[in-house]
Amino acid sequence: MISDMSTRSNRNGILHTVPFLSLIGVGFLILGGCPADHRVSMADFLDAQQRNASPMEEAVSSQDILTLDKNLGPYRVGPGDILSVTLTRADQSALFPATLVRVDRNGEIELPIVRGINVDGLLLDEVDDKIRDAFIPGVLTDGSVYTELAAPDETNVLVFGAVSTPGLVPLRRTERNLLFAIVGAGGVSSLASGHATLRRLRRPGAEEAYDLHDTKSLKESLAADPLEEGDVVFVEAADQNSVFIGGLVARGGVQTYPDGTNVTVLQALAAAGGLQTDVHPKEGTLVRRMPDGSDVHVKLDLRRIATGQDQNLMLASGDILWVPETWQTRTLDFINQNFFMRAGVTVNYSVTGTEFLNRAGRIGGQSLQDQADPFGFLTRGSQIQGLSAQPAP
Repeated sequence: MISDMSTRSNRNGILHTVPFLSLIGVGFLILGGCPADHRVSMADFLDAQQRNASPMEEAVSSQDILTLDKNLGPYRVGPGDILSVTLTRADQSALFPATLVRVDRNGEIELPIVRGINVDGLLLDEVDDKIRDAFIPGVLTDGSVYTELAAPDETNVLVFGAVSTPGLVPLRRTERNLLFAIVGAGGVSSLASGHATLRRLRRPGAEEAYDLHDTKSLKESLAADPLEEGDVVFVEAADQNSVFIGGLVARGGVQTYPDGTNVTVLQALAAAGGLQTDVHPKEGTLVRRMPDGSDVHVKLDLRRIATGQDQNLMLASGDILWVPETWQTRTLDFINQNFFMRAGVTVNYSVTGTEFLNRAGRIGGQSLQDQADPFGFLTRGSQIQGLSAQPAP
């Protein structure tokens, strides 16, 4: 029985020996067992992603609304501002020319005739009413007041990183927050990641990090202490959109795409030259770094993805897409290296390898011999065989 399994001959009398130990080796590959698979299924992975991507909406408190109104609403007058005040009588004559006044540290302004008008924290139209009340009816029987902001008190902060116009940005009194600082620098550039860091000059070593994509983080930045002269805002640039492909693919390595480009599993495999066709891999592993620093390994059925039965996952920057070896691919690789498979016993092997390569056709203007045997090893082999077949003199 062993002899029948280990030796065979075709009709041309060519003998091929299959070592019995090779069959035992294949048996070990098939029966050797596999280590435990700790990968999560695609379904579980997608469920977890959905839960993380859909947080519950937070209730907006009245305090949040007051904070937003204070920091994003109309300008309110404060100490250091310079106002231009015009007071007109009912007959359209001016009581006095347009007057420039500075709001003092107590929030008050002084006008001719009337002094000590407190305007701290008022809107400009509220300042008009306050001045009008001070003059009418005590000084005038009727009239109108028009106030405009001539020169606001400004604080200079440094904004740099992934913004359109980095440099010193002047901020008015009610604009001294992260959002207005970035807008004053021309807004974020196309390279920005959406993350910003605030370093306060008067608090060495203290940093405040904010995510511009997150509503809660933005509200926190508006509720923070006002920016002061010399504070620094740094807008981080996005990392390169790179994915790493390896394993049983034609060309493994790093694939880098422009920021914002969406790349799927099948696109990344295609860019890597596809799967190795000699061992027919069927599965892959997606390795993704999670926000907590841990790695999750996702089992992918590449055939189901290719046929549309499973979702063609979108890869994230930093993902690793690995096509691993399995016992099936190892078995096929062993067979490819150790067995010469035939399609039947009627195959004609009467030609030499060189003749067969040249007879099979030409590709791109070159014979198959030129492509498969550029150094002439087969040619020299056939010549040696010819010499050995000649009778001795």
